[in-house]
Amino acid sequence: MLDLANDIRSLSDFKRNTVDLLDRIRKTGNPMVLTINGKAELVVQDAEAYQALLDRVETLEGIQRGVADVKAGRTRPAQQVFDKLRRKQGIPR
Repeated sequence: MLDLANDIRSLSDFKRNTVDLLDRIRKTGNPMVLTINGKAELVVQDAEAYQALLDRVETLEGIQRGVADVKAGRTRPAQQVFDKLRRKQGIPR
């Protein structure tokens, strides 16, 4: 979660205090918004937190695809799917 009081810094401040600010990012896991001329331009985030974000996005996209399939009628009854799997895998009822 972004801490507006501490996680928005100017690019100049970030350059002057890179080591300390990177330590803060790693410790908190929060991204840091860097501004140029007072305007938000960049987001700096540690790799682990970024990967976690990508994983969440991928999960949400999968859910959205599933919801879209349901809305478009691209579904089958669960029993039909299980029966097909049993036949394919040779699993008795």
